Amino acid sequence: MKHLLSCLFVLVMTPLAALGAKADYPYQPVPFTDVKLTDTFWQPRIETNRTVTIPFAFNMCKETGRIENFKVAAGTSDKKWVGGFGFNDSDVSKVMEGASYCLSVKKDPKLEAYLDELVGLFADAQEEDGYLYTLWTARDKAEDYDSVICRPLGEDGWSTIWFAHQLYCLGHMYEAGAAHYTATGKTNFLDVCTKSADLVAKKFNKDALTEPPGHQEIEIGLAKLYRATGEKKYIELAKFFLEQRGRHPRQNVYNQSHKPVLEQKEAVGHSVRANYMYSAMADVAALTGDKEYIAAIDQIWENVVSKKLYLIGGAGSNGYGEGYGENYELPNRAAYCETCAAIANVYWNHRMFLLHGDAKYIDVMERSLYNNVLSGISMDGKTFFYPNVSATNHGKERSHWFGCACCPSNITRFLASVGGYMYGVRDDAIYVNLFGQSDAEVKLGENTVKLSQKTEYPWDGKIAITVSPEKAGKFALKIRVPGWSRNEPLPSDLYSVAPGNEIQCEFFCEVNGKDAKPKLSDGYAVITRDWKAGDIVKIDLPMKAQRILCNEKVAANRGLVALQRGPLVYCVEHPEVPDVDIAGLILPDDAELTVERRDDLLQGVTVISGTGKASARTKDGKGKKIVDDLVKFTAIPYYAWSHRGKGPMRVWLARTLDAAEPLLPPTIASLAEVSASCRYTDGANDQYEPKSSGDHDHPFLHFWPSKGTTEWVQYDFDKPRKVSSVEVYWLDDSDRAGECRLPESWKLLYDKDGEWVEVDSPSGYGCKGDKYNVTKFAPVTTDKLRLELKQKEDWAAGVHEWRVR
Repeated sequence: MKHLLSCLFVLVMTPLAALGAKADYPYQPVPFTDVKLTDTFWQPRIETNRTVTIPFAFNMCKETGRIENFKVAAGTSDKKWVGGFGFNDSDVSKVMEGASYCLSVKKDPKLEAYLDELVGLFADAQEEDGYLYTLWTARDKAEDYDSVICRPLGEDGWSTIWFAHQLYCLGHMYEAGAAHYTATGKTNFLDVCTKSADLVAKKFNKDALTEPPGHQEIEIGLAKLYRATGEKKYIELAKFFLEQRGRHPRQNVYNQSHKPVLEQKEAVGHSVRANYMYSAMADVAALTGDKEYIAAIDQIWENVVSKKLYLIGGAGSNGYGEGYGENYELPNRAAYCETCAAIANVYWNHRMFLLHGDAKYIDVMERSLYNNVLSGISMDGKTFFYPNVSATNHGKERSHWFGCACCPSNITRFLASVGGYMYGVRDDAIYVNLFGQSDAEVKLGENTVKLSQKTEYPWDGKIAITVSPEKAGKFALKIRVPGWSRNEPLPSDLYSVAPGNEIQCEFFCEVNGKDAKPKLSDGYAVITRDWKAGDIVKIDLPMKAQRILCNEKVAANRGLVALQRGPLVYCVEHPEVPDVDIAGLILPDDAELTVERRDDLLQGVTVISGTGKASARTKDGKGKKIVDDLVKFTAIPYYAWSHRGKGPMRVWLARTLDAAEPLLPPTIASLAEVSASCRYTDGANDQYEPKSSGDHDHPFLHFWPSKGTTEWVQYDFDKPRKVSSVEVYWLDDSDRAGECRLPESWKLLYDKDGEWVEVDSPSGYGCKGDKYNVTKFAPVTTDKLRLELKQKEDWAAGVHEWRVR
């Protein structure tokens, strides 16, 4: 079947002129269906996604009841609706979208039949008027409806849109429906989507409901429906939703509804919501011709790239709100950098390129793609990271699935269409944005140009591009000269190459063995000539191990240095220095760095090696000293960490002893195994001293988004221990408009013969902020200790540090 739509990454795109519209992105992407990757870096990952990750994700959607929920809503199953967050429908849609992209590239009758079966479940669950949100339809059959975190409230299924995820789920369904239509030519899923969207358009308009969605996503989905159908009301509805933000009584920084979108000047709040919204603003700007939206996201983009983006391309510095922090707030161990946020950052930056045609947006996109995004999935395609930290003292392991499974399902649709980022076109110019061994067919006006890349990128910067136009003729080939090759980690002063570590070689480019002498424009080497079949362009992007420094305004990275080679950020992980405290590892400025290819390591990687120094705490724990001047270490690409067991890791290393942070001597608390009634248990026993209850420079344990509930934290000791006091430092992020407050009350329990018993004669259970709350009690001997707390109504709580004496 002739594809009707082009793909902007996962954005299905058809030139709107074909739909009778005028406005569109001035630069158009080359669809991933026209790009075949044949390299050893991306192609195996794409194939693993097709053969392992997508089937695994479908199976997990089945095992966790996500698919069964549609049958429950349709009344064809007598089981309970399950799901603690309320938005499980979206995960099924995202995996279906990824599977549809796979079908676009490779026929698979079995997979197509399975997708049709799932589409039937969506149709059966859809109510007569077009409403489709299984939690609401099956609310009387929900396992415990009142405990579902993002449940709709009120008398109809549209209530509390600002909090629940009805429209979020629909947005992902619309994206999947458009992708399925593109892949198969069938309209069965598209019909479900348009029936739903028509209902939403009736319910939400200036004369009806005007509440903005709590989680942005439907705006992107509506843009895809517009492209698939040409129905103008869909893109108008996307713009309507954007314009309601900041105009409703419930104004909230967390979901970017605190101001009208055109008045927002910096990235704030939940980073996935934010980056989806900025992507949608780009779509609306392009598809409606509204240039005010472009001016708004231009300013927000500058804020992110100059003050809020991690070196790994991650967005979101805090876990309590899964979002952007203050300017220059980029903690390493407490970094959130959600995988979904990195994917959304790719969406947004690709769209910025399509608006402006500047390579700086591809530079940012590439950084997120090769580092934060790839870290989010294991190389075997079966385990995942939700947050992606830049440092850990004890290590982290990827999980097979999550109760909130947005990241695994997002990865499936993401990897299926990586080739869609590689090229762009405008008028008589082809833009080569990403590098990788591949073959592509590029439509350029009435001509078709075949491009074949030969390269070992990202391990080597030598690239040969064979250009074979169907008809010989004149056009421009614009090849991105990456920022990293020009000693510019980001298009801002947030990061810089350390003096003496610059790449000194000039950019090399030749055509058919002769110096091409290209012009440089907007980050591209421009070669304009009469091209004929078989012309070969060769470029060389010199790679070397480089030290990267951070802007001094980022307190977390003062005195620290990171390593980079090409588009890859590196880290030091425990297997390379098993007997060294990585937190105290020092990389002096004059230490020599060497580069080596290791085909025997992590499916083949290029590593950076050197000799550093090891530091440790003095006996009193207050001072620091050098304990080894000759510590040999090896740094691996960041994306490949946590594949060899759980242990410490660092992206940023100390340059001097003053900046080193060697660990304190262990205590019974720091050695204890931590468990809790929340998802993440980092911070409670890491021995880092909080500066205040609102300190976010180091990890902390929190129970958000649960509010008003009774929660617990537990220490399991290696053997029975005699304890008589505890000290608790509570979290309170009220100074950041967060949703964690000091607890209402708490008590201390210990395990006595298999039962939890409160300690005798506690001296008091303090709930004060900015201090340790000390509780002494009659000594007990136990191997388990539990802190049980009651959260204030409408608020969550958290723990910075819990000591045991």
